[in-house]
Amino acid sequence: MTNASLADPVEELSPWWGRAVAVTFALGFAVLILLTVKAYQYAPPIPDRTVDTSGNVIFTGDDVRAGQEVFLKYGLMNNGSIWGHGGYLGPDFSAAVLHNWALDLAERRAQERFSKGYEALSPEDRAAVDGEVGALLKVNRYDPETATLTMLPAGVETFAKEIEHWKTYFEKPELNGGLTANLITDPKELHDLTAFFTWAAWGSVAERPGVKHSYTNNFPYDPLAGNHPTGAAVLWSAISFIFLLGGTAIVLLAFGKFDYLGWHGAAAPVEKWVLSDAQKATLKYMAVASVLFLGQTFFGAGVAHYRADPGSFYGIDLADYFPSNLLRTWHLQSAIFWIATSYVAGALFVAELLGRASPPRQKLGIHLLFGAVAIVIVGSMLGEWAGILQWLPRSWFWFGNQGWEFLELGRFWQILLAIGLLFWFFLVWRAVEPALRDPQRKGFAKFFLIAAFAIPLFYLPALFFGSQTNYTVVDAWRFWIIHLWVEGFFEFFVTVVVAVIFYQMGLVRRITALRTIYLDAILYFGGGLIGTGHHWYWTGQTEVNMAFSATFSALEVVPLTLITLDAWDFVRTTRGSDSMVVRHRWTFYFLMAVGFWNFVGAGVFGFLINTPIISYYEVGTILTPNHGHAAMMGVFGMLGAGLMVFVLREIVADDIWPRIEKLVRVAFWGLNIGLAMMVLFSLFPGGVLQVLDVTENGYWHARSLAYTGTPTARFLEWMRMPGDLVFMFAGALPLALALVWGYFARWRATGDAR
Repeated sequence: MTNASLADPVEELSPWWGRAVAVTFALGFAVLILLTVKAYQYAPPIPDRTVDTSGNVIFTGDDVRAGQEVFLKYGLMNNGSIWGHGGYLGPDFSAAVLHNWALDLAERRAQERFSKGYEALSPEDRAAVDGEVGALLKVNRYDPETATLTMLPAGVETFAKEIEHWKTYFEKPELNGGLTANLITDPKELHDLTAFFTWAAWGSVAERPGVKHSYTNNFPYDPLAGNHPTGAAVLWSAISFIFLLGGTAIVLLAFGKFDYLGWHGAAAPVEKWVLSDAQKATLKYMAVASVLFLGQTFFGAGVAHYRADPGSFYGIDLADYFPSNLLRTWHLQSAIFWIATSYVAGALFVAELLGRASPPRQKLGIHLLFGAVAIVIVGSMLGEWAGILQWLPRSWFWFGNQGWEFLELGRFWQILLAIGLLFWFFLVWRAVEPALRDPQRKGFAKFFLIAAFAIPLFYLPALFFGSQTNYTVVDAWRFWIIHLWVEGFFEFFVTVVVAVIFYQMGLVRRITALRTIYLDAILYFGGGLIGTGHHWYWTGQTEVNMAFSATFSALEVVPLTLITLDAWDFVRTTRGSDSMVVRHRWTFYFLMAVGFWNFVGAGVFGFLINTPIISYYEVGTILTPNHGHAAMMGVFGMLGAGLMVFVLREIVADDIWPRIEKLVRVAFWGLNIGLAMMVLFSLFPGGVLQVLDVTENGYWHARSLAYTGTPTARFLEWMRMPGDLVFMFAGALPLALALVWGYFARWRATGDAR
């Protein structure tokens, strides 16, 4: 297909577009790397020894690190959380230990001062004890010269009691959100796990040297322990609004002055493209991705049921074989796998449209890559199952469940995945390379290859830490993957893919598509690179991170507000009587849904929880998955579905399409209506009420059964069911049926031709 005669002069953009992108990336990565380095410098120290006032060893640094391994090996990060990061089925372990520690200290001080139990004190006496408890816990008794932490007698008593507490917690699924009964019984593992929890609790309350707040900036909120939001959390939240308003004003000014920004421009004439066998081979990727998507919805429904009724699954003891932490692991991993698979396949398909040639043996390479993808997906998910059920006692980290949220697959599977992504990039490069020699397509080809190479490159931080690395350091690198890799470079890559599709379809001029890519790179990465740090407010980073991350994270909302400004131009671009527009109308509908959910899920719900003062009370509550579902599924999921439908429509024969299109239509409305029902009926109201409980009773309370087991909380969990059913059976199921039907129809057509 051609868009213009090669003899015509090639219109070029100003070189300042490229310079602006380069400056944006250079400054953004400079600050992001600085903040990551600071995670190593200022992470809460792990004492070599923790002793009582007589010098007797309570636990060692090796115990803490071994306890972190117990935490990971048993998949507890997909049950509860540390410093707000992890699962929502169980408590925040650090907050629970901290509050019990504060209660024990309060009881001891009440008896010593008033010869009464803490609960029997008058309000005046209790206030006096509360102040003393907070003051005592805030004192940092860690000696950096000897690497020794000294605990007061109340803390020593708490540690002994906590070992029994967690032993009881792991006994019954109804007490722990659906874990396997008697999950941890080994005394050494319970001791080490409690040491890890106690270290995390200490780091969240003891004052960092030189400042008046803890290593975690006084998170979690617990008035009895003396943890209240810092002044910096309030200050930088206010300043973030200034950045948001200022950034929005500047961009609106630019859009008003330069009317060529956005999806403007007349369409260019096109010729119909002819698909290669290699392109047709990508349909099986899409079929597998759709089945994975369907499976993900069932895993998610199982997790939601465990929150509503952790004791049983309609009378079936599901926790013995499919415990809640396994289902949540599969829910997260299958989401990443199906979305990434659809992007990988879509890129291979579009690469040949851009290159306008199919390299020799490209189809074979696509088949080999498909086999590698299947091995990684099946092998890693079976490994996670075996790891969580403790069938891999020695090799769990390498072949089983690595344990880190969103990065659960074993290290062996991670390495295979990285190798597979490099091979994928090689296939993409082969297909796109001819475009580098064409002045009309050279700009697209460069962006396509740079964005594609960023996918394997920025997955590498997943290999930068191990099972005993300091939790603060791990969380820094984890969000290089969760935020930067998924939300940053994957989104930018899809922007390039969509721009190439629009150009190849003749919907926009070449210069318009290129300008849109440059603009999106500046806007998304201008705030998104440094904004990665908003995940690190409470995980052992300093207020320097809070200052940079709060302000630049606010700028992430700016391009999302522009979606509404540019929406009509996009709709106008993708509507009309042109045969290509009509042919791919469902792809365009999915892209329009992406715009809507990007604004609502990432923009409104994202900014709602990203300011430090809100995040302080909110992180780890149901408002987090409210944002996560609306943004992850609403944006990346809808993009994946749009690519599936695009490839399906191109490959499926015209005589079969009308029947398949009915399923696609149902899937589009089912996915969007079901997602909206989930958010409106359950996630958003449930999250708001949970945050309210944090402010009234403390973070520990809102994350415990004291709140999550209340009738109101359980009712709102059950209210997930209507939206889940619509999403699953009117959304994911018809989409999977359409893709599988299309694949087998293509397979039969190939057989008949032979």
